[in-house]
Amino acid sequence: MKLGTVIANKFRIDRVIGRGAMGVVVEAMDMMLGRKVAVKLILPQHADDPQLRGRFIREAHAMTRLKTEHVARVHEVGELDDGMLFLAMELLEGQSLEQLIQGGPLPVADAVDLMLEALDAVTEAHELHLVHRDLKPSNFFLAARKGKDPILKVLDFGIVKDKSSDSRLTE
Repeated sequence: MKLGTVIANKFRIDRVIGRGAMGVVVEAMDMMLGRKVAVKLILPQHADDPQLRGRFIREAHAMTRLKTEHVARVHEVGELDDGMLFLAMELLEGQSLEQLIQGGPLPVADAVDLMLEALDAVTEAHELHLVHRDLKPSNFFLAARKGKDPILKVLDFGIVKDKSSDSRLTE
């Protein structure tokens, strides 16, 4: 996707935030509401893979079920004309825990506080029979907030396991 491209007739791509093996996350302007969002897209070469499509939809479903402030808010999920799936969500500014700890270990009290925030999301997920299965420093994000301390967000529910389902998509 090129910068400036408009997807779903409403999201203008402004910059690439990150790339993975199966997808890309971009910063985009929601032109209808005038707000910046993060949009996750499956890469075109994977758009027809039923297993990856299933995982993507499961991730979106899991994220919309979680109400904790420690998971990014999902605004919209959809499919583009070319079959690519997208997930528009809250745009976070800040840094990952992985980036933060590159400067050395955190003071114990700070580490405990951050893990308690992460556990808020994990506890709610488990209550909903969802298992994240990819908890690591790069999937914890310290999101900046105006006039407040940063808040920890748990990211990337791409291989979430829904224990209430018989699906084997993420086995």
